[in-house]
Amino acid sequence: MIGRLLLFGATGDLAGRFLLPALAELHGAGKLPANIQVFGSATNDWNDETFRQRAAEQLEEHAARDVSAASREAVVRSLRYRRVEFNNTEQVAGIVEEASGGADGAEPQPVAAYLALPAAVFAPAVRALGRVGLPEGSRIVLEKPFGEDLESAQALNDLLRRVTGVAGEEAIFRVDHALGMATVQNLLAVRLANRVLEPLWNAAHIEQVDLLWEETLALEGRASYYDRAGALKDVIQNHLFQVLCLLAMEPPISLGERDLRDRKMDVLRSVRPLTGEDVLTRTRRARYTAGRLADTGGADGSEVPAYADEAGVDPARGTETYAQIVLEIDNWRWAGTRFVLCAGKALAGRRKEAVVRFRPVPHLPFDEAMPPGNELRIGLDGPYDLALRLTGRAAGPPSHLAPLTLDAQLPAPELPAYSRVLLDVLTGDGTLSIRGDEAEESWRVLTPVLRAWAENRVPLEAYPAGSPGPPPR
Repeated sequence: MIGRLLLFGATGDLAGRFLLPALAELHGAGKLPANIQVFGSATNDWNDETFRQRAAEQLEEHAARDVSAASREAVVRSLRYRRVEFNNTEQVAGIVEEASGGADGAEPQPVAAYLALPAAVFAPAVRALGRVGLPEGSRIVLEKPFGEDLESAQALNDLLRRVTGVAGEEAIFRVDHALGMATVQNLLAVRLANRVLEPLWNAAHIEQVDLLWEETLALEGRASYYDRAGALKDVIQNHLFQVLCLLAMEPPISLGERDLRDRKMDVLRSVRPLTGEDVLTRTRRARYTAGRLADTGGADGSEVPAYADEAGVDPARGTETYAQIVLEIDNWRWAGTRFVLCAGKALAGRRKEAVVRFRPVPHLPFDEAMPPGNELRIGLDGPYDLALRLTGRAAGPPSHLAPLTLDAQLPAPELPAYSRVLLDVLTGDGTLSIRGDEAEESWRVLTPVLRAWAENRVPLEAYPAGSPGPPPR
């Protein structure tokens, strides 16, 4: 296990809200090396004490309540800080040497270089690390979105291959915290460990699959990032495509990283290319206007301005806060099933779930209209629930039917998503890391959509903040 973490972007929101609390969770679970050292860097003119004080405040605010004060303090004590500009080779070399232990004349130890940075800075950061070199056995970690389109993803992959050399994919972690969610991983167990489901897991029995990532929150101070991404790149291209792969892939030989990644790649390669007409009829984009947020899911019911009027937003970009795309998979298992992927902000309700809609039975010997088909709902990000909607007999005449829902509450995960991500990085387990060809293939699927939206061939609709979204077509 690597015991030296080099955290670029250490003063940013990602580090403070997620990565430092994840380290505290791992410490509390006894899963961190006893002598772990975390070297934070950013462009802020801070020192060790400033960084530790700020980290202590963030841990107090964002770490889970069951994380002990001792674990928070242990993380704070492990922190160091150095100011680094990526165009300053001497500064980059200095922090790499110090983080690896080579500054004291000892044999350099491998480090995990976590780029908690905006995607636009990935390439300069990787080039800087390539110039100074990382010790053998080191790893480079990049957050989603990996690139901004197919061309930029390919260029970044080429750069990473040159920098990591013979280590290749083993030294590269393209992380998507959605894959660290226990509920997302549970999709495979539900599919593959239940005899009553696996024979039905195909187009003959499943009519549609909805993958939903709907939030009641608005921007929450993330305009500088979100306005350059939007719902399509921020959620669908990564989170929901990964969920799609787990739901639609063929059963792997094992859950090892090669077998799992190969089967995910098969799904992406099987997605039917969207034609120009498809993009017009199978995609939607919208952004919220002024309204009142729902008083749920962390939102406080407050009034918010229109997205175009939010601080830090450039209205001319036409960034969407709601995106929907309908896909089909051209293979033996799924030909004829629709996959609807939908993500949005400032909506009426918080829903992060996969909904598997089974086809209705072919004949109904009852004196009623055909009821809705059976439905399986799998929560993705708490509450950790699973619900199967069946049809049963209602009270009264034998011909009357009524919905029958079976609910199950899944156990809370042992580790939060980012703790699982960091543990995999430190131990070198790449199972939940996204392989380079996966990242490129997901952009290939979206390329026709990106082009059509950039050319305004798909209208940018509107919906009030706190509403269910744009009106149904």
